[in-house]
Amino acid sequence: MAGRWLDVGEAARELGISTDAVRKRIARGSLRSDREDGHVRVWLDDSGTEAGREAQVDGEALVEVLQDHITDLRVQLEAEREARRRADTIIAQLTQANAALAARVPELEAAESREETAEGAAEEPERAEPHPATEEPQEPVQRRPWWRRWLLP
Repeated sequence: MAGRWLDVGEAARELGISTDAVRKRIARGSLRSDREDGHVRVWLDDSGTEAGREAQVDGEALVEVLQDHITDLRVQLEAEREARRRADTIIAQLTQANAALAARVPELEAAESREETAEGAAEEPERAEPHPATEEPQEPVQRRPWWRRWLLP
């Protein structure tokens, strides 16, 4: 393995990091070091430097891999866009259906109130008769909300 001994400052410049970062790596043991005459020397092999990494990378193979990855991402993006279009169409259809039902609410409530008025007029004579005191008092009739009458028969 090709490499060379450098002082901490030179190693930092070669690796593209600060001198404190080099010292931390020495302390962690990720960089080999030696102390000579009060100076710390760091062993850098060529694979750890910018120049060494550039020599190891095959540019054409990397570009080809990246282009394949970009193609896959474009296919995935188009699939997601199509799914979004379908979801937007469904939401628009549901919104229109909801608006149509909401427009019918006053019509249904009016028809219901007419039915109750007609039933009330037919029942009116029965209500006019006095009830004997021995019977239990009648509970008031509670009206169900329109949506329960409409949705739940």
